[in-house]
Amino acid sequence: MSGHSKWAGIKHKKAIVDARRGQQFTKLARAITVAAREGGGEVESNAALANAVQKAKDASMPKDNIERAIAKGSGAGADAEAIETVLYEAYGPGGVALLIEAYTENRNRTGADVRHLLSGQGANLAEPGSVGYLFERRGVVVVDASAYSEDDLLVAIEAGALDIVSDEDVFEVICEPSALSAVRAALEQAGIDIESAEVVQRPTVRVEIDEEAATKLFRLIDALEENDDVGAVHANFDVSDEVLERVAG
Repeated sequence: MSGHSKWAGIKHKKAIVDARRGQQFTKLARAITVAAREGGGEVESNAALANAVQKAKDASMPKDNIERAIAKGSGAGADAEAIETVLYEAYGPGGVALLIEAYTENRNRTGADVRHLLSGQGANLAEPGSVGYLFERRGVVVVDASAYSEDDLLVAIEAGALDIVSDEDVFEVICEPSALSAVRAALEQAGIDIESAEVVQRPTVRVEIDEEAATKLFRLIDALEENDDVGAVHANFDVSDEVLERVAG
């Protein structure tokens, strides 16, 4: 799992860089708007909104942008009503399962774009339900394992974390999505530096892939994430550190 965890860290840092360029702010704002529309505009009582807002803050999104996105979602604006969440299931290079989350006001356009991007890399859409069961929605906090011990992270369990998963490089603190804010806060209050914290579709089964498949898969994921409507791409691959360094380096 080490290779997958390192890859997730690389993607997290890349997303922050992209966001500071402005490319990612639209996606972050859409996620906030949808969360506010579906669960209300109060961060304290809407876990999905709290997580979306924290992700935006992590990417240095201006406070005014965040507040406008919340207002759009919690108000009666037509723009908020037009945006919907769509989940696409697919199989990618090496037989890797993909869950593609999109926020869109035009389902037909987004669906056509996703199909085109998949076919360009030898991937294809799957039937609804044929991929989703391979994932579970979880909050995941990533911490550098070289800086802390597992005992240092036990405060997260007290705050509601389900498990602490370790490998040679990082700890992944796993929790229910609704507990992510509390778990993150407990770790920060304990002086723990956090590499990333977000709600993800976490694979329950992983597929080992070689360098050729990894190259195609990473290219596909990059292309999908560059689409304005795609908010996140989740994949159940695993890859060795050596392959990751050659492909992602």
